[in-house]
Amino acid sequence: MSVSDQGATVWLTGLPSAGKTTIAYALADRLRAEGHRVEVLDGDEIREFLSAGLGFSREDRHTNVQRIGFVAELLASNGVKALVPVIAPFTDSREAVRGRHAAAETNYLEVHVATPVEVCSERDVKGLYAKQAAGEISGLTGVDDPYEAPESPDLRIESHTQTVQESASALHALLTERGLA
Repeated sequence: MSVSDQGATVWLTGLPSAGKTTIAYALADRLRAEGHRVEVLDGDEIREFLSAGLGFSREDRHTNVQRIGFVAELLASNGVKALVPVIAPFTDSREAVRGRHAAAETNYLEVHVATPVEVCSERDVKGLYAKQAAGEISGLTGVDDPYEAPESPDLRIESHTQTVQESASALHALLTERGLA
């Protein structure tokens, strides 16, 4: 199996508006240009199509993460780089996904996009922080709902101190170091 045929799941966890999806798409473009098979499993798209009907309770969030983890492992075990920019706020949910990958002997990397909530609130890509501040929504991860940051991720990216390309390059360097790019 050549290096480009090795699949892997790269899970990018972090607060809303941390930069997870932007970094994932930048990395996907680079990997595709190098000949890798890549899929981005965007959390918003998954919620619309695979997890429609789930809410944002802890149980529903866990179910959503497990569904995404199943699809990611399936892709990765078939030679695809599955880039997963999904909040996955709870450690136990992320560890269950890691365990699924370990049991299948599929490559799995956890990346914490560690952007402070103040920066995420300023970016507010989807207007969620403004809606929460106005009392229109509650349960916003990292504000009035918990976010359990990974204690020892494979990589921690501080997207507020570097460009998107620098963040994607740091992640590409990790993949290269692990023999996956």
